[in-house]
Amino acid sequence: MFNEEQEKIRIDKLNKIKASGINPYPYKFEISHTIQSIRGNSGSLIEKKTQVKLAGRITAIRGHGKASFVDIQDEEDKIQLYFKSDVLGDKYKNFDLIDIGDFIGVEGKIFETRTKELTVLANDFVLLSKSLHPLPEKWHGLQDKELRYRKRHLDLIMSPEVKHVFLTRVKIIQEIRNFLDSHGFIEVDTPILQPIYGGGFAEPFKSYYKTLERDFYLRISDELYLKRLIIGGFTKVYEFGKDFRNEGMDRVHNPEFTQLELYQAYADYEDMMRIVEELFETLCVKLKGGNEIEYQGTKIKFSPKWNRMPFFEALKEYVGMDLKNSTESELVKIAEKNGITVDKGYHRGKILNAIFDTLIQPNLIEPVFIIDYPKDISPLAKEKRGDPTLVERFEPFVCGIELGNAFSELNDPLEQIERFKVQQEFRRKGDMEAQVMDEDFIEALGVGMPPTGGLGLGIDRIVMLFTNSYSIKDVILFPQLRT
Repeated sequence: MFNEEQEKIRIDKLNKIKASGINPYPYKFEISHTIQSIRGNSGSLIEKKTQVKLAGRITAIRGHGKASFVDIQDEEDKIQLYFKSDVLGDKYKNFDLIDIGDFIGVEGKIFETRTKELTVLANDFVLLSKSLHPLPEKWHGLQDKELRYRKRHLDLIMSPEVKHVFLTRVKIIQEIRNFLDSHGFIEVDTPILQPIYGGGFAEPFKSYYKTLERDFYLRISDELYLKRLIIGGFTKVYEFGKDFRNEGMDRVHNPEFTQLELYQAYADYEDMMRIVEELFETLCVKLKGGNEIEYQGTKIKFSPKWNRMPFFEALKEYVGMDLKNSTESELVKIAEKNGITVDKGYHRGKILNAIFDTLIQPNLIEPVFIIDYPKDISPLAKEKRGDPTLVERFEPFVCGIELGNAFSELNDPLEQIERFKVQQEFRRKGDMEAQVMDEDFIEALGVGMPPTGGLGLGIDRIVMLFTNSYSIKDVILFPQLRT
């Protein structure tokens, strides 16, 4: 990617700079104004002839001789600089050693050119960092997305829209925090390294803890620790957590991902639905100024009340038959007829889930809660009132993307033991994603946990929606990639 000849020229310039007694990598530069603050207060700065100090990376150089125009960019904006030999004196000679890509600090006054372009007339400048590698000339339209992910630093420099995605990501997380804090939740931290992984269906990443001389796992969920906090007397808690699942990668899955989990005592899954509805409406207003977004060409409205569709009703609508009482062998035939591979260890609930993911999920475009799931794929959720074969669980879907998972949390320790035993049987038959028995959690549950509503939301997928990003890799700064 880098031009070796140009690199040699830049190294030669670097050596000349050092030979002249200038440090090309100084320790510090005092900034008085960001570029945005200059643009926001330009009238006053020009009127008062205010001296400003700003810094950034050079993105363009025009002209030479006795005068040059330079564009620099800081974190959020770009501005033009004007360098004149009669203003800078002997220092202007050093301008020949400056290149596109270098960081410079500039001091000067603001003015407008004849074309009304806001410009800084430099009366002093200092090199802050010499760029030895020329910036790529043909980065825009680069088809090799993997290269853009691997060279994310260049992607951020050359593609302002990419930087905007990640600035929006920061804002989304901050707005979610503001929302939860204003609703009385408190933010907590729970362990990433866990002696027993749990709270989800996944194979973990395994590590070894030398001091404790035992295996540990990167967490697949925060759930079982956050419930311990409800048991311990907290009423409303949440955590933004890095979770890790040793599974495949596609446009909505990355083995390392960010998840929000929250738990509220004395609440159920209906309360969690209301939180989701209000949260998404709030995010939409804060980010878009209304209740509508556009995702991959489809306009979506976040109304105060989302549609609700029971799991088996959704299956019936799209499959054309009621599968609630279907046997495992019948479901296998339906799956295979629709090109769904039924792997070893797939039990009835997992086959149903595979059918749902393949045939129903892509059709869930408008915001909807799929509610009331089969019990055997929901071991941590309470039975549905009036139907012991189901549980009070929902998943929110928008544009065919599953955004989270929520329960009326199971708080009967004896029933929880039986549910874990069922999961152990699934593991024995080959389902290595089935949940494991956590005796410490059972013991904590035995102390007593109040009725509780729990909710997990995938932050990366939420960012995908609000930034109109097709792939989860587009909203993770440094996604894992195959070598």
